[in-house]
Amino acid sequence: MWEWFGISDQGRVRQNNEDSFYAGSEGLFIVADGMGGAQAGELASRIAVDSLRDNLNGTPTPSPEMLRQAVLDANRKVMEAAAQDSSRAGMGTTLVAVLAIGPEVHVASVGDSRAYVYDAAKLVAITEDQTWVNEVGRKLGLDDASLRTHPMRHMLTMAIGQTSNLRVQMYSLRPKPGAHLLLCCDGLHGVLAEEKIASVLSKPASLESKGRELIDAANKAGGPDNITAVLLRRVDA
Repeated sequence: MWEWFGISDQGRVRQNNEDSFYAGSEGLFIVADGMGGAQAGELASRIAVDSLRDNLNGTPTPSPEMLRQAVLDANRKVMEAAAQDSSRAGMGTTLVAVLAIGPEVHVASVGDSRAYVYDAAKLVAITEDQTWVNEVGRKLGLDDASLRTHPMRHMLTMAIGQTSNLRVQMYSLRPKPGAHLLLCCDGLHGVLAEEKIASVLSKPASLESKGRELIDAANKAGGPDNITAVLLRRVDA
C-alpha cells in the first residue's frame, strides 16, 4: 500500500507552467515536463499525462508492457496534435511514470524527468537521463565542471512528441516498507543537490510537508524553471 502527494509550481522565472502530473489510487503516478512555444509545452505534457491515465486506469491486470505501450501511445497522440497546428511545431514533453503493482514498482522514463528511491538514508536515481550530457558528454570524458557550462547541456536526446522511434526506458524494483519514491522534473533535480533532497526526505514529516519544502527550496535557489514533484511512501509491512 502506498501513500502519496503531488505538487507543481510555476517557479520564479517562467511565465506559465508547462508541467503536468497525475497521482491516483490506481497505482499510477506521472510527471511530465513540456516544451514548446506559446502554450504548446503545456498542451504536450497534458496530452501525455491524460493519455497514460486513460490507457491504464481501470485495467484489471496492468503490466510493465502495458505501461510501455501506453507511453508509446502518448507519443503518437502528441505528434498528431502537433501536426494539426503549425504553432505547435516542435512541441514535446519528458515523462516519468510509475505503475505500482502490489509491492513492485515499474518505472517508464523518457527524457530527463527522474525517479529516485530514498531508503536507509540514501537517495538513489532509478532512471538515467536521455540527454546529450549523459549519453554523449560523459562518454567523451568531459568532467562535471565542463558539463555544467557546456552549450549542449540542456539538449535532450529523446522526448515524447519528437520521434516515432521513441526509446522508452523501463525499470523495476521492490522498495522496502518505509521507502520513498520521488518523481520530479529538472526544475527540481537540476536546481537542488541530491544531498538537499535526501535531507528533506529524511525528516519525520508528512509527504505533503516534504513536497512543499522541496518546492520552496527550489524557489529559494532561484526557481529558474517549473517545479513538479510526486512523492510516494510504502506504508505496508
